Amino acid sequence: MDTGSGHGEVGDLVIRVTAMPTDLNPYGGVFGGWLMCQLALGASSLVTRRTGLKAVVVGATDFAFPGAMQVGDELNVYADVLRVGRTSMTVRTRGFGRVRASDEEVEVANGTFTFVGLDTNDRPKPLADRRKEA
Repeated sequence: MDTGSGHGEVGDLVIRVTAMPTDLNPYGGVFGGWLMCQLALGASSLVTRRTGLKAVVVGATDFAFPGAMQVGDELNVYADVLRVGRTSMTVRTRGFGRVRASDEEVEVANGTFTFVGLDTNDRPKPLADRRKEA
């Protein structure tokens, strides 16, 4: 899906958030751990919306931080389902930073997460993509 962002096929916009002073590392840039957290939150949102289930991260791989953000920059996180297993879903995420007073965005983080859907007893539950059932 083309988001209209000029980034091509990057998936669904799942989070838009502004980096705040508490999100900075000791060097004054946005902390990579905060970026990873935002990517995970966005991926989780997509999985939960698609399955209707509680979902927990069981794996996180392939992280890269090709750009940098500063306090006040906006982070836009996009997520796309790569694979659906019996009880798990793998989601690719990409985060793009936008300087507050600009329309230009640069990719600042990306990574892949695997989630397992859980039933009410917190046991793995077979997934059903609600978008395909409709």
